[in-house]
Amino acid sequence: MAKAKKQTARGRKQDRARVAAGQDYEVGYEAKKTRRSAPAVKKAVKKVGNSRKKVEKRLGR
Repeated sequence: MAKAKKQTARGRKQDRARVAAGQDYEVGYEAKKTRRSAPAVKKAVKKVGNSRKKVEKRLGR
């Protein structure tokens, strides 16, 4: 029988560093956080990629 892999926090940390433009709750969260519209967040993600830091910088946070 194969041993189960040990769970690490790495995946969760990576997920927090990204903005999933296809997920309404992610876009809504970022829009509320930066006080911008959801379309503005999606446009920023398309322009700079899905890095949360880059998106927030683009949105002027």
